[in-house]
Amino acid sequence: MVDQSTVLDRAFKALADPTRRGIIASLAETDQAISRLAGPYDMSLAAVSKHVGILADAGLIRRRRVGREHVCSLDRQRLAEVAEWTARYSRFWTERLDALEAVLQVDNDNEEGSF
Repeated sequence: MVDQSTVLDRAFKALADPTRRGIIASLAETDQAISRLAGPYDMSLAAVSKHVGILADAGLIRRRRVGREHVCSLDRQRLAEVAEWTARYSRFWTERLDALEAVLQVDNDNEEGSF
């Protein structure tokens, strides 16, 4: 069994590339064949297929064969796991920044009152 840390490592490594993030964005709209996913990119179909393979290995997308084409779809569960992990840190920083804002506001109010 693969631990959660390894799952996240693979997902973030896959998402580090702008082409792969673009593929994810395209698949958020609808399932697509690799040939269609390759359209916006100035690279070979084989290169796009490698990007798709990395996303699939990370568990972010699924590939299935339909006739002669490979059709890709998002694995929403894995994306939800990544979003959940990042949301924890988003809450952490939001709380810290809110606390900082409160301290700065008190400090600002004290400075305004001293003149």
